[in-house]
Amino acid sequence: MILYEYPFNERTRTYLRLEHLFRRLGTLVARDDALDHHYALATIFEVMEVAARADLKSDVLKDLDRQRQSFSAFRGNPAISEAVLDRVINQIDGCFTDLNNLPGKAGQSLTENEWLMSIRARVGIPGGTCEFDLPSYFAWQQSSATMRRADLERWSSTLGPLAQSLYLLLKLLRDAGSPQRVVATGGQFMQNLPQGRSFNLLRLQIDPVFGLVPEISGNRLMVSVRMMRREADERLRLCADDVAFDLSLCA
Repeated sequence: MILYEYPFNERTRTYLRLEHLFRRLGTLVARDDALDHHYALATIFEVMEVAARADLKSDVLKDLDRQRQSFSAFRGNPAISEAVLDRVINQIDGCFTDLNNLPGKAGQSLTENEWLMSIRARVGIPGGTCEFDLPSYFAWQQSSATMRRADLERWSSTLGPLAQSLYLLLKLLRDAGSPQRVVATGGQFMQNLPQGRSFNLLRLQIDPVFGLVPEISGNRLMVSVRMMRREADERLRLCADDVAFDLSLCA
């Protein structure tokens, strides 16, 4: 099954973008090639760019506190395992403490590294990190994979509290949704959302055998899905067939 996710608000959109970048960073740092480590460093700069929002850290801390209060309300419920509940609340508390103790914005300490900032200033320029532009960076790329990886892990560790907090928040959000099998009649599906509930994320799973791409749109009132098929002329056109897929709405 192919999983697509659609955020209903800007905060969730930012969380998903950062999660995407953090997962890419983890994959690239673990490799040995200098080119992979170049893109790992570029990814660190992308994370810093997204995380530069003045209210991001505050938003994450508020969401962690909201989740802690929500789970604490389950104490004493005989249908809930106290051991599992304690484990989740401890995870939330640990992420809250680590992120709250981080001075300033995520990655702010890296801005004090002039060498890194000289690379950041040129990494967005096509071909801007050639050896004649940044000879010291070129020399770093010639060092051993072990040394480069140690540097990357040290630099990215300043982003660790934010990454762990986002992983936990998104896991809790995804776990809050229950998949339902629905059908896009004639390739189109529309559903009114329940009044009085605020959803943050839509998750859609579809069998790749259909060869379809879902175009998703939504707001606080309704959600719409159009199943598109890539034709021979490289354009996407609406599929006229009835298509079954799994849909989850996560609050």
